[in-house]
Amino acid sequence: MIPLKKILITSCLVLGLSFPGLAQTSVSGTVTDAQSGETLPGVNITVKNMPERGTATNANGTYNLNVPSLQDTLVFSFVGFVKQEVPINGRTTIDVSLSPDVQQLEDVVVIGYGTQQREDQTGSITSVSTEDFNEGAITSAQELFQGKASGVSVTSGDGAPGSGATIRIRGGSSLSASNDPLYVIDGVPLDGGGVAGMRNPLNTINPNDIESITILKDASATAIYGSRASNGVVLIETKTAEQGQDLQVSYTGKASYQTIPKMLDVYSADEFKNIIGQQHGQNAVDLLGDSNTKWQDQIYNPAFSQDQNLSLAGSTGFLPYRVSLGFSGNSGILKTSDMERLTGSVTLNPSFFDDNLEVNLNLKGMRVDNFFANRGAIGSAVYFDPTQPVMVGNEDDPWGGYYTWTNSQGNPIPIAPANPVAMLEQQNDISTIYRSIGKLKLDYTPDFFSNITATLNLGYDYSDTGEGQVRVQENAAFQYDGSGIGGLWTDYNQRKENELLDFYVKYQNDFPSIESSIDFTAGYSWEHHLEESSNYSTNRLRQDTTVVYSDTDFATENYLLSTFGRLNYSYRDKYLLTGTIRYDGTSRFSEDNRWGLFPSLALAWKVHEEPFLSEFEKLSQLKFRVGYGVTGQQRINQGDYPYLGTYTQSQPNAAYLFGDEYIQTLRPEGYNQNLKWEETTTYNIGLDYGLYDGRLSGTVEGYYRKTTDLLNLVTPPAGTNLTNSILSNIGSLEVKGLEFNITGIPLSTKDSYWEVSFNATHSVNEITKLTTGSNPDYLGVRHGGISLGNTIQVHSVGHPRSSFFVYEQVYNENGEPIEGVYVDQNNDGVINSSDLYRHKNPDPDVSFGFSSRYEYKNWDASFSARAEIGNYVFNNVAAGASYIGLYNSTGYLSNTSTQLENTEFWSSRFLSDHFVENASFLRMDNITVGYTFSQLPDIVKSLRLAATVQNAFVITNYDGLDPEIFGGIDSNIYPRPRTFVLSASLNF
Repeated sequence: MIPLKKILITSCLVLGLSFPGLAQTSVSGTVTDAQSGETLPGVNITVKNMPERGTATNANGTYNLNVPSLQDTLVFSFVGFVKQEVPINGRTTIDVSLSPDVQQLEDVVVIGYGTQQREDQTGSITSVSTEDFNEGAITSAQELFQGKASGVSVTSGDGAPGSGATIRIRGGSSLSASNDPLYVIDGVPLDGGGVAGMRNPLNTINPNDIESITILKDASATAIYGSRASNGVVLIETKTAEQGQDLQVSYTGKASYQTIPKMLDVYSADEFKNIIGQQHGQNAVDLLGDSNTKWQDQIYNPAFSQDQNLSLAGSTGFLPYRVSLGFSGNSGILKTSDMERLTGSVTLNPSFFDDNLEVNLNLKGMRVDNFFANRGAIGSAVYFDPTQPVMVGNEDDPWGGYYTWTNSQGNPIPIAPANPVAMLEQQNDISTIYRSIGKLKLDYTPDFFSNITATLNLGYDYSDTGEGQVRVQENAAFQYDGSGIGGLWTDYNQRKENELLDFYVKYQNDFPSIESSIDFTAGYSWEHHLEESSNYSTNRLRQDTTVVYSDTDFATENYLLSTFGRLNYSYRDKYLLTGTIRYDGTSRFSEDNRWGLFPSLALAWKVHEEPFLSEFEKLSQLKFRVGYGVTGQQRINQGDYPYLGTYTQSQPNAAYLFGDEYIQTLRPEGYNQNLKWEETTTYNIGLDYGLYDGRLSGTVEGYYRKTTDLLNLVTPPAGTNLTNSILSNIGSLEVKGLEFNITGIPLSTKDSYWEVSFNATHSVNEITKLTTGSNPDYLGVRHGGISLGNTIQVHSVGHPRSSFFVYEQVYNENGEPIEGVYVDQNNDGVINSSDLYRHKNPDPDVSFGFSSRYEYKNWDASFSARAEIGNYVFNNVAAGASYIGLYNSTGYLSNTSTQLENTEFWSSRFLSDHFVENASFLRMDNITVGYTFSQLPDIVKSLRLAATVQNAFVITNYDGLDPEIFGGIDSNIYPRPRTFVLSASLNF
């Protein structure tokens, strides 16, 4: 009789041998740094293909892991080190040495006409890739990197669906020309002029197709683009497939709900009645109604949006491919505003002749349907009398039944606020845009000379606004012009064709005998830009009378021819030099000023490679950079022929009667045949650093930029009758700044990972010249239009651009502003325009960006925030609040902002510095929480669900609706919504 104990032991042994998955064998060891020999705590160790079975090294760098079989493979991974797979091969003790992963320093980044290893950069370049992009309801490329790069400001225009943004790299370089950067999408430069009927030219690209966005900031990085690069360059690269890649099907779906975070505080119906009774007589009281209408509630509503994207990527034989299709339906919180976008892209990357010839074919197409709301309704909702109803009849009644302020003849009072609901419902403003961007790139490296690669890049950017139209109903009171004629019927279209040919040759070689390597590129570029458009605008018939407001056809084109070269030289892989030159010729300027030379030079020193720093084991990178360069600006907002005399034909309703026939006239326009591009010279100094094997890294940079030949309007010589002012290259502007970036990984364990990033920018600008000579009495250039035809800003020598030009308010002993009392700046006893002074400006003293991402097992959480300190805004809404403005003797009432309580001014005081407010703010752009499922059917590779809140909150002391206003004048913008997003990402 065999004892029971022996039977159980034998059975367990048999089962263990028969089912290895049930056996448990322990493997232990120590993990060290291959360079320093020190032990590494927190290293992740898992069994290959079984990520749920794992452990991490302890504080002494040792581990112990139970494995199913001694024939399995262990995977060792740690941030900053190369992942290593080690077969067990029957061992129970396995010690491993991990090598530092320099991949982060060796990442390839996109630069002009090529790529470069990150560690070999000599210029100021910031690259943001997919893992760093902002999450949420993203409709345009600029939202992906907002707040992610120092020296780069991205200010969304407003809350309209698909709204554009103002992007400024190091503040811009001009006063009157364009300050927008050059956008290059997959090697195809956009012309920067925008597309008629489209809110944002960057809506062309589906954000889900974008792989990386690289921002070139200093002249050593941008000079390769010559006369278009003064304001920096944004390079957008889209996703591709790789040779041999298995088929991957990906789907991303998002549903979002938008709410109005804040409305402007105005007086309620009861409050309004009280104020009218207190401040005005019976005539005003008699105009009051009996309703209680919250007009802002009438024009705003919560909105739903969706975004659906599907992509297929893989490789069939010699042909890697990626195909994507996307649809976005974005409703706005302002009623009748909407945008629908359909995008598609195809990318093919085959190679031939043993990979000697690489082909990249990239085609992108899109259709955008825009539905524009009448923005005038936003202001009217603030000012319209809250005691009046929305409707007083039906659509067959006068003015469509909408309540309207009318005179004794029953006609609308032109200066009275219009019914905001009527402005939305009686106007139909739509456009349909088709756009396609394509590229065919051929890279050939011959067998007989493998160090040379010849590249031919053919590209195009075509857009067509085929169905732009504005329709206003005939009985719309807000369109009534006082003559009995109403309605509006406008049709417009635009076609743009931009074509590109680049050909360049790249030579790369190492010279071990002299410890050197070179990378030389030389090439030729040809660009053609064509634009054709038309606009026809008339009224709709009310009294058998037709008036043509506009009937124009327009066509223009320009060419850009360039040769360029760039040399990258490395000595001992420690001392780096980059020299760039571009010779540009543009048809936009006369033959005398047509060609320009734009050079740059940059040096870098990898200090961490020096022997004297070998004892600093924690130092993984220390690189010092200096750079100099000159770039240009040819987008001077004066058309394609600013050096030629032109004539403008009068509109049909501005013709002269000769006999019995009306003749349209031709008016000569002023011009300057000596116009040329503005030139910006930039000096840059930078330090790149990395510590603890890359777990702490960043940059510190300082720059100085001076723009010369700055364009400014000046008075032409006596006897010139064409114009009162003429644009000339006579000014200069200086910009100085400091930038700081840091990224840290404070936590990296088996189950947790935490990365934080912070950037800061300090920038100041000063205008140093605006006239041909030194004229101390020259005031500057007034601009910045506000209410009643006033201007509130000025460009003046010795001051920042767009400084506010205001009276200095006097206050009483309680700190309250005294109406109409200002400081006599020149002590002449009279308060007039000579007492205006320059006070603050819209640019922040310091800007910050802060982001964080935390992962715990299958959970992840992230946020991205921005802050601006020292930016000022003129509160035009508050400045217009006055008691006298509540009642007009022509027969109407107007509501106003409750900010009137802060001043209690009887009349509007638009030029008081009291309304120039500190608009510093902290904005939480987005907060995201996600979960990635691990237990999935075999067909599903991964599934991630996430929830995001965009525009979560804003902290500010600014009294207006929103402190973030580009240009610094708050005239009541389309509110930025708070958006709640649910998203799902599936990979098959």
